[in-house]
Amino acid sequence: MTFLEFLVLILIVIAIIFLIYYFFKGSGGHISPSRPMESRVDEYLDRRFEQLVTEWELVRVPEAERFTRENEPVLKRSENRVAELHMFEQEITSTLDNLEVRLATLEKDVDGKTKERPGTGT
Repeated sequence: MTFLEFLVLILIVIAIIFLIYYFFKGSGGHISPSRPMESRVDEYLDRRFEQLVTEWELVRVPEAERFTRENEPVLKRSENRVAELHMFEQEITSTLDNLEVRLATLEKDVDGKTKERPGTGT
């Protein structure tokens, strides 16, 4: 092995050690060797969670649960009202269809009677 080959080998080893150090530096949590990127992202999100919630104006779980608890009765009433209105719409549609059939029958009867008595029209 020549001096140049030895020098290249040392530089490669130093580069690999630097990359490993850079990857693991500053980690306060557990970095999993089987999934290093995912665990690194998880650690980042854990450290910056409060800042992200504030920055993105997100809602925390307790606040969402409180909102749901307070507004669920109103939402249930609204859903029930919508269901009642849907049933009413179906009943009205059925009634209108029925009336249209009856009207068509009456129109046929009137047309039939006016054709039976010619000359009595206005």
